[in-house]
Amino acid sequence: MNLTETVYDPAVALAFFKSVGSPEDIAQGATIFAENDRRSRIYLLLRGEVSLHAGSKRIGTVKAAEIFGELAVIDRAPRSASAVAAAPCRVIALDEEKFNHALRLQPAFALMLMSTMIHRLRLTIARLQETGALNQDEAWKEGAAFKPKHLRDLARGLTEHSSMHYRQGQEIMAEGQTGTRMYAVLEGRVAVSISGRVVERLGPGGVFGEAALINQRARMASAVAEVDCMLLPIERQAFLAMVKLSPQFANTVLTSLAERLRFLTARIP
Repeated sequence: MNLTETVYDPAVALAFFKSVGSPEDIAQGATIFAENDRRSRIYLLLRGEVSLHAGSKRIGTVKAAEIFGELAVIDRAPRSASAVAAAPCRVIALDEEKFNHALRLQPAFALMLMSTMIHRLRLTIARLQETGALNQDEAWKEGAAFKPKHLRDLARGLTEHSSMHYRQGQEIMAEGQTGTRMYAVLEGRVAVSISGRVVERLGPGGVFGEAALINQRARMASAVAEVDCMLLPIERQAFLAMVKLSPQFANTVLTSLAERLRFLTARIP
């Protein structure tokens, strides 16, 4: 798979899992993982069918060649659902160590996984907008994803631009725009909003705008400098190169997406 391709490809998933893992059989009716389980493993279903449940409610089905359980291995949070073998199953499971090792061997999988998570984000945001659930005065906690120096060092020679200064109140990107770059916060604080509601605040080390960059669709959110900011713009080709060169970079972007997806999914009525 070329790094510029972001559509889910079962062959890429299989190559990723087989690079460090081995198949195992699971009997029909067995619980693969339980809600609130803290064991971090991601799965590829080779054969069979898996039912996903939240409490007593069935929320989804996993078919052969699909992956599941990915959020737990990315952000290491407790499981939000349980998975049960609805038929005799054959899977490959990777724990956190093997997952990170496979990212180094198969960087194309990271981009593909980012793309599928962004698709889920877009669907979740659409549902929240339909129900009005975004109209809440609640935001993600401010947190740094990267060390700014690490980002500068990694991006050196790859980006077309040096750091950019934005004054307090200045718009950085607008919802609905075509995205050509993502941003990393080097100094200051940025407020990210959806439909006019602030949903995230990012300080130094935070990144935003990557969703439009990965799947080359319109921006899902707007961003404004809450205070004077220094940002590092990262174009698509530089981003792809950084994913390929640094599994740590890829993993941290995945973690950021996973946290956003969990936050929004939990607010669906």
